[in-house]
Amino acid sequence: MTSRRMALITGAGASGGIGMACARALGAVGHRLVIAGASGRIHARAAELLAEGFEVTAHQGDLTEPDVVARLAALGPVDILVNNAGMGSQAEPGGLTPFARDDMTRWRREMDLSLTTAVLVTRALLPGMLARGFGRVVMMASVTGPVVSIAGSSAYSAAKAAMVGLTHALALEVARKGVTVNAVAPGWIGTEATQAGEFAAAKRSPMGRAGRPEEVAACVGFLASEAASYVNGAVLVVDGGNSLQEKKG
Repeated sequence: MTSRRMALITGAGASGGIGMACARALGAVGHRLVIAGASGRIHARAAELLAEGFEVTAHQGDLTEPDVVARLAALGPVDILVNNAGMGSQAEPGGLTPFARDDMTRWRREMDLSLTTAVLVTRALLPGMLARGFGRVVMMASVTGPVVSIAGSSAYSAAKAAMVGLTHALALEVARKGVTVNAVAPGWIGTEATQAGEFAAAKRSPMGRAGRPEEVAACVGFLASEAASYVNGAVLVVDGGNSLQEKKG
């Protein structure tokens, strides 16, 4: 039987996004939820989850700011952390920019959104997990960077590849202390932010469709569970086999 724990999901502001799907998956097995987002819409998401019967607290703020993260950490002991925050938010949508013409201010901001958020939140919560002897950290990486890439996505690719490296290093550090650190690497996933060209690319995948947020969340739910106690430092690719095929379409 699953123990009732507190789960924090960052980047949960989009109603049909991966963050909300993760919140529902974790809430469905009885965990208390804290959801975080950069914009005020995170409160609307909390209202939705409350109406569905989940116990949830919302936190609005820029998680690239250490003081904002400190206030988030003060909400209570978190046992399950899903680092889903990243670029492509409503406030700061992602885009493709050739590396040679990229602006360093934009580069740093993209790295902050996709990587520094995970670093700061994990640093704030990991000591408590270690002290309690239990913790699950799930990094929302991507196939973009660690497995494949797209021209013009150098900052995003670098950040997601670094997130996988962080996963590997942390997994070794905490392996004997009841804490696991794993990553999920989604491919083409259909959300309200998915563009027409991305849906077209998904149709050329082996399964002929984009993945659903719930399919990513199911993998997160497993990695966050007590049953996954011997899964540590893993990168679970959720792309319908798309990264396996050399010839697409």
